[in-house]
Amino acid sequence: MAATRDYYDTLGVERGSSEADIKRAYRKLALKYHPDRNKDDPSADGKFKEVSEAYEVLSDTEKRRVYDQYGHDGLKGRGFGTSGVDPMDIFESIFGGRAGGGGGGIFEQFFGGGGGGRTAARQGSHLRISVRISLAEAFSGVERTIGLKRNESCTTCRGSGARKGTTPERCARCAGRGRVGVQQAFFMMQTTCPDCRGAGEVVRDPCPDCRGRGSVPAKRDITIKVPAGVHDGSQLRLSGEGEPGDQGGPRGDLFCVIEVDDHELFERDGDDLLCEVPISFAQAALGADIEVPTLSGRAELSIPSGSQSGKVFRLSGKGMPSVYGHGKGNLHVRIQIETPRKLDARQRELLEEFAEIENKAVGTRRKSFFEKVRDLFE
Repeated sequence: MAATRDYYDTLGVERGSSEADIKRAYRKLALKYHPDRNKDDPSADGKFKEVSEAYEVLSDTEKRRVYDQYGHDGLKGRGFGTSGVDPMDIFESIFGGRAGGGGGGIFEQFFGGGGGGRTAARQGSHLRISVRISLAEAFSGVERTIGLKRNESCTTCRGSGARKGTTPERCARCAGRGRVGVQQAFFMMQTTCPDCRGAGEVVRDPCPDCRGRGSVPAKRDITIKVPAGVHDGSQLRLSGEGEPGDQGGPRGDLFCVIEVDDHELFERDGDDLLCEVPISFAQAALGADIEVPTLSGRAELSIPSGSQSGKVFRLSGKGMPSVYGHGKGNLHVRIQIETPRKLDARQRELLEEFAEIENKAVGTRRKSFFEKVRDLFE
């Protein structure tokens, strides 16, 4: 499978296609290339994985936005890898069960699966946590190990929920289908079986450790790799780190929302940074070479003579790195001229002398201002 093939071409849809069009295209191709329908065609498995990967990206709003803007490299830079995605999980989420799983419905139509078997496995619930980092950590990237409370499969019953040495029994009411028919007026409706709650099985002798649930609460240490340049509010997805699935189904995913703390020196605007640096009146008037802080160390900035308070200077490439790997932003330095609060006798003498000279030689800009004031009141 060509890793760089365009996902839209893979599904045979246009870039502006709706979610419904993308889903419709996937359903058609997934059924066409499903391995159970193409046992004599070794290439079908690769094509099935290819269309599944394309759908997994284009059906996710955030992934599709990143892919449309930055392509495959953008997905990798954002941590949206697809190598861990199980094509069968995607197929199951669309059609409601695995081929041959005995769930009936679409599988009986296309794969010949018989009814009466155990209900298809279901993916576990997703989890969401917040991870707080500093701006400096967002600049360089960081690894965080967190203690995550989640359910784990019970080791005593191996997730079955039944006491050791016993097994769950097939539900008598639904015959293992997980659904029963309910007559409503002239219609026969299908609803979840009330006895087994859709599992297709009933635990008569529950496991004492998990009380028949098949899972127990536990704490696990999870390492999260936060990429350099991550933004406040960004969401990282760790596949398979959520809650365990039902009936042996795959785990859900863990979504990590990144919260970046404010910095005492820098304000962030996208990948650019802003920093205010105080300088003296003499430095502004005469010009000076000063050192300014950056998140990677100190940098030199030349202040030309006559610079005014509030003037902004740009240092290219001294801002935040792009989370997509497209270089770095800029650092904008705004100078603020500080007025001295205390003067010794010599300083006062020199400033008074300067003020006297300044009044005799009024600058063009200042002269224009006073002329406007005079015109206003005359």
